[in-house]
Amino acid sequence: MLLLRIVGILTAITIGSGLVAWLFTRDRRYLALSVRVAKVALIFVLLVLVLMAAERLIIL
Repeated sequence: MLLLRIVGILTAITIGSGLVAWLFTRDRRYLALSVRVAKVALIFVLLVLVLMAAERLIIL
C-alpha cells in the first residue's frame, strides 16, 4: 500500500506539473505527457490490485 501511495503522489505531481506547463506554454507535448503518465499509472495500479486479489485467493 505504501508503494501505491508513493506512485499516486508522484503521479499527481507529474500530471499537475504537465498541466501547469501546458497552461503557460500551450505546447501540447506537456498535455500528452500528462495523459501518458496517467495511463501508465492506471495500468500500474490495476496490476497491483490484481496481484493483491490473487494473493487473497491463493491464501484461501
